[in-house]
Amino acid sequence: MKVLKFGGTSVGSSKNINNVINILENYSKNDTITCVVSAVGGITDKLLLAGKQAQNKDQQYIDTFNLIKDIHFNIINELNLGDSSAIIAFVDDKLNALKSLLDGIFLINELSPKTSDKLVSFGELLSSYIIAETMKNRGISADSKNSQELIVTNSNFTKAEVKYDVTNKNIQDYFNSAEQQITILPGFISKSKLGEQTTLGRGGSDFTAAIVAAALKVEQLEIWTDVSGMFTTNPKLVKQAYPIEKISYQEAMELSHFGAKVLYPPTVQPVLDLNIPIHIKNTLDPEAAGTVISNDDAPVNGSVVKGISNIGNIALITLQGSGMIGIPGFSKRLFETLSQEKINVILITQASSEHSICLGIDESDADLAKTAIDATFENEIQLHKIDPIIVEKGLSIIALVGDNMKNHQGISGKMFSALGKNNINIRAIAQGASEKNISTVIAEKDVKKALNTLHEQFFESKTKQLNVFITGVGNVGEKLVEQIKQQRKYLKENLKINLRVAGLSNSRKMIFDEDGIDLSNWKEQLENGEQASLDGFFEKTKSLNLRNSIFVDVTANKDVAFLYEKYLRQSIGVVACNKIACSSDYENYKLLKRLSLKYNAPYLFETNVGAGLPIIDTLNNLVASGDKVTSIHAVLSGSLNFVFNNFNDTTKFYDIVKQAGAEGYTEPDPRIDLSGVDVARKILILARESGFEMNLEDIENIPFLSEAGLKSDTVDDFYETLIADEDHYQALYASAKAKGCQLKYVAQFNNGKASVSLQEIPSDHPFYNLKGSDNIVMFYTNRYANQPMIIKGAGAGADVTASGLFADIIRIGNN
Repeated sequence: MKVLKFGGTSVGSSKNINNVINILENYSKNDTITCVVSAVGGITDKLLLAGKQAQNKDQQYIDTFNLIKDIHFNIINELNLGDSSAIIAFVDDKLNALKSLLDGIFLINELSPKTSDKLVSFGELLSSYIIAETMKNRGISADSKNSQELIVTNSNFTKAEVKYDVTNKNIQDYFNSAEQQITILPGFISKSKLGEQTTLGRGGSDFTAAIVAAALKVEQLEIWTDVSGMFTTNPKLVKQAYPIEKISYQEAMELSHFGAKVLYPPTVQPVLDLNIPIHIKNTLDPEAAGTVISNDDAPVNGSVVKGISNIGNIALITLQGSGMIGIPGFSKRLFETLSQEKINVILITQASSEHSICLGIDESDADLAKTAIDATFENEIQLHKIDPIIVEKGLSIIALVGDNMKNHQGISGKMFSALGKNNINIRAIAQGASEKNISTVIAEKDVKKALNTLHEQFFESKTKQLNVFITGVGNVGEKLVEQIKQQRKYLKENLKINLRVAGLSNSRKMIFDEDGIDLSNWKEQLENGEQASLDGFFEKTKSLNLRNSIFVDVTANKDVAFLYEKYLRQSIGVVACNKIACSSDYENYKLLKRLSLKYNAPYLFETNVGAGLPIIDTLNNLVASGDKVTSIHAVLSGSLNFVFNNFNDTTKFYDIVKQAGAEGYTEPDPRIDLSGVDVARKILILARESGFEMNLEDIENIPFLSEAGLKSDTVDDFYETLIADEDHYQALYASAKAKGCQLKYVAQFNNGKASVSLQEIPSDHPFYNLKGSDNIVMFYTNRYANQPMIIKGAGAGADVTASGLFADIIRIGNN
């Protein structure tokens, strides 16, 4: 004898019913089969909806009834039964009875638990009959048996308790005399000892199958559903989730209690004592291995954590007050009050101080619970012995489950650390002494992020997913996107970093994809994206709420820079080549640093100073190791170095500046580079990172531009001054040439003071032979007092700047 159960999705269409029949027919070649079936997918919900509509005097109950009727007759027609008049007559008779019941509910304006059980029983009675008659019509040895004639319960309607002595005898007596090869039973439904129709609770078809399996002492119970077993977590929210091969009864009960809907929690109990394994199988993929639930507690892939589950729509009820301390009876009165209102408590936590008790309940019961508890403790509240009851809604419970967690240190630490790093606030914690379940209450909006974060921590091969949001996809931004596209496979295979671009924006359009934008045609997608706005980009990034999110600023926009604070407060990391934020007022610079630490959100800006050169990283390592910077000498503008390396007495200054802009070395407004402001910002950032408190106005900026150039109002006006003042620039070159020097724009920091200026560099100086757009930085420190630490290399250009941004992103991934 084999016992199989098929859920609502498995019998939700004629195609799926045919799959079920094929599976049963194959099994019946070697065994007698008992098959428990649910109502057709969605029918139970529609029956309850129709009942509620009828109770509320809503005439739409008739439309809902007609929809139920159409669904069943459509399935019958699609099953191609030939002469199906007998089946149609039976189904029509049942539906007429259903319609009469709904009419009665409408007339008396009442839907009691007893009537509700009678109402929902129609779903399973109809599906089991249709399936059994279809099999008989096809010549298969099958018949249906009404479970209400076998399973006897008490009169606790909507979730009746089984009378096992009578039920087991009924099941055994019936199957000892049954002659058909396949017996179809409706799940979920039963009758009380008084003959009243009852149900075993939502999901009770699993329970029915387990009751039958235990009564008949079969070797294995098979639960067939629309997924290939119990997953490590909800596969609809975590794409990396996978089926668990083996799991213990206790673990299965914990996971199913905390939201794993593959299995109805009471299902385990009837088969547990008899050690009858439960095999979860997929009707749509019968060859899939599925999940075996038994006493074999072998870890899956070596992991002591077997699964992560969650329950949504949770409310927290908090009873607290100084008058509770040392006074017995508060807990008793609290739980009695909830019990009288039939409110189920899902989670309990209480501090050892006895100052507060916190309960997790279904959100739909929250208002009733508050009213009842307020009434119970009215006197204590008025006397200020306890505070008014606090109710928090919009919450969810995340549960980490595993039998062997108690034998391994650090599971809780890993869980809370992973959640904390992603700014997921924990409202309550519950953990039993057995340590089979660690439960936390978090905001509903954070559930997807939390599940993905914990799944990555406990079940994935240490691959860290980074979700990048890039604003500014011009010259440098485009190069960055192409580098990410090119290196994604390498990062995943070699660095265990799964890098995804989840958002892109230019000044006009923006696009998002929480699963990662397809980078093979991102330009076309962006062209057809939604209208861009800086606040809109932030709000969308925030609402997606993806783990390990990084905002990448590839602009020189002041408004973008002043959004960093918002991103960091949401635990979204910031990578920036925009120098404005780090060179803004010192208090703002320090604020961003503090927020980065407070919210575990990395804030990296290597490209602020040397494009792709590791200048800031090297400086930070010097400071972190206890060294102290005494002096910095640097050529920090690849743009100006390019200009003065190519300018001479045979060229025109205007032409060289134009060329620098065309090749991407200068900002669109070249005055930013040529005025020295850009270099001043860079030396300011290095001074600050060295530990000195300075602002931009503290940097002495000695200009080399002509007076007209400094006063120009527009970019076009500025270019005109370059033409008009060519003699001024030639004079600068001639002076340096006469002394055998090179013109270099130098930044200096000494003894807490900084300056930027155009200097004539002699031939014996390390800066003299600096070519092209290269940068150079010399750090003099306590350890490098006589011979400085020198960093030298390309300091401008789209490719190297993009690679610097990319390096910061990878640095976050490796952290």
